[in-house]
Amino acid sequence: MDQSTGTTSATEQPITRANWITAIVLSTVISVVSVLIGEYKFQVGPAAIALFPIIWAVLIGAIIGVQRWRPVSGATRSVATVMLEISILLFLAKLGTEIGPSLAKFQNLGPAILLQEVGHIFGTVLLALPVAVALGLGRAAIGATWSIDRESYLAFAIERFGVRSPEYRGVFSVWLIGSVFGALYVSLLSGFMGSLGIFHPLALALGLGLGSGSMMLGGVGALSLIYPERAAEIAALAALSNLVTNIVGFYSGVFLALPLCRRLYAFWSRVFGRDDEGNSRRATAKPKKQKKQQVLEVVQDPEVKLTPSLTLLSYLVVGAGGLLASAIGTRSFEIKDAVGIVVLLVLTWVCVRLAKLVPMVPASVFVLGIGTLLSANFLPTGPLVADLMENMKVMLIGLPGLALIGLTLGRDIQALRQLSWKVVLVALLTYSSSFLAAAALGQTVLHL
Repeated sequence: MDQSTGTTSATEQPITRANWITAIVLSTVISVVSVLIGEYKFQVGPAAIALFPIIWAVLIGAIIGVQRWRPVSGATRSVATVMLEISILLFLAKLGTEIGPSLAKFQNLGPAILLQEVGHIFGTVLLALPVAVALGLGRAAIGATWSIDRESYLAFAIERFGVRSPEYRGVFSVWLIGSVFGALYVSLLSGFMGSLGIFHPLALALGLGLGSGSMMLGGVGALSLIYPERAAEIAALAALSNLVTNIVGFYSGVFLALPLCRRLYAFWSRVFGRDDEGNSRRATAKPKKQKKQQVLEVVQDPEVKLTPSLTLLSYLVVGAGGLLASAIGTRSFEIKDAVGIVVLLVLTWVCVRLAKLVPMVPASVFVLGIGTLLSANFLPTGPLVADLMENMKVMLIGLPGLALIGLTLGRDIQALRQLSWKVVLVALLTYSSSFLAAAALGQTVLHL
């Protein structure tokens, strides 16, 4: 096991042409099938559950990813992971081009965007932390509730606390559950809340700026189905909110949310009478011998050594898959759509290179920011970019990426089995409280 990352190495497997073909065919077929299944909405009491291609892609991909009849190999999962990263960035690039033309509509929403970030930072600490302490997670409650724990937080936890610490176990658990089920859960939650009519749809869009591209993709898809007449505004505002979260969210989490979480953890531990292991201090029985805590592990798949030709193949496959899904879903295709995809792929590649040159800024920030600028009306490129992108549906372009998330599930299944129901419950509460607190704070400004 790699002590610095909490992963175990799989048996070294050569990555062959068959692995590339398998990953490409599966992601393409899953995307097409998901589009053909279509959209459904049904009532559950006063609310509605929205089912749409994004959900089908995750579910079908997950079923294939964990089935044992013809298991997806670690080498194929490695290829899928490479294409997944490109696919999510391609989706964000397209989403950036949705923001630019809409900037004028959001010029009065500055306070709302800032307030939603406060909700993301403190909603989890104020709402999820006391539940985690009461359930007996111990110091793991700190890691599980100071944020929604995406990749940057996981890396920070490894360095700050170490992989054998309770705090790291909490961060890892929420990261893992979010990586596997986050898009699906947030899509169901946002669709449910959107159908209740409690929040303005734009407030919910603000709340979707969670810092996760896949979660935002799922939530935007659900809200767009509930409010089709506002789909473009919802996508653009969610992307703008997510951009703000990606830029300032990590630093706010480290310097504001984490210190607050540690202080409140001490308070709630006294209130509920819990020690740092989660045991009750009021128990009169002789305490049981504590079992040695294991490090939660995911299998480390073989590394893909990307040559220039394989890199080009990855980008072309991802672009073609997104274009195909969009063309089938919209039942239209024009030459300019293909040109638009090429523009998005070039933008994605440039932003990946920029992120390597400036490691402290993730590629997602570059791609959203540059995509927004290129499509803004105040630049000469704005009308041209808007024209190239107008026929393509952003939700469908991101579909292959979510199919690929499901295909990689087999890598994480061992760690998922180690998670208790308490951690799963706290993780879902963490995502929910971040989303709802941000939406509620955003709504206070939207209705002034």
